[in-house]
Amino acid sequence: MVRSRFPSALAAAARMGRLLAGLALCAIALWLTVRVDLGLSPWDVLHSGIAARTGMPFGTVLIVVGGIVLVVAALLGERPGIGTPINIVLVGLTINQLIETPWLTGLTSAATLPRMLVLVGAVALLGLGGAIYLSARLGAGPRDSLMVACCARGLPVTLARTGIELSVLAGGWLLGGRVGIGTVVLALGSGPAVALGFRLIGSSPVDNATPVDDEHADEDSASCGPALAA
Repeated sequence: MVRSRFPSALAAAARMGRLLAGLALCAIALWLTVRVDLGLSPWDVLHSGIAARTGMPFGTVLIVVGGIVLVVAALLGERPGIGTPINIVLVGLTINQLIETPWLTGLTSAATLPRMLVLVGAVALLGLGGAIYLSARLGAGPRDSLMVACCARGLPVTLARTGIELSVLAGGWLLGGRVGIGTVVLALGSGPAVALGFRLIGSSPVDNATPVDDEHADEDSASCGPALAA
């Protein structure tokens, strides 16, 4: 019995390692988008717009919107897993710690070109990190759950993610949220970056986002279906 459980324990540890590694890359990427100071992310444009209209604190809006998105994704069939709360807590805490450091503080006052280059690199890193953590099959974060729900219904990754980002951006802008050139880069670049990330690791959001038991973790998930078309 102990011997039969050992491979499962190793598989569980490997999945947790992928989850943490992917989320760490996401946190670094998001921190870089803050450091370049070229505009809020599309979701934060929405959060700031809602906060401006309702008077609610920004952090409270972020939590409420995240909860609503989780409920919508669950209704669409993408249930949360242990990775979902880890995503929310770990990424947030890591970004807070990185912002408190003096690292790359000069980026804010740098010329636009190097800041844009860093932003493009951050978008690519965000796509790779998202693909890696989803491949752990421990549950997606709120916004990624919504993307996966769309992919499960046949939408390509690029179209699903870009459509969500642009819709959120439009809603936030109409509510008075602040938009910058970096906001547009994030909205248009996130979808292709995530699709490329999945291609690089040979995986699929449809196969990987739904939490699975350890004994099924090592089953082949190479079949991606039409939703992987970029």
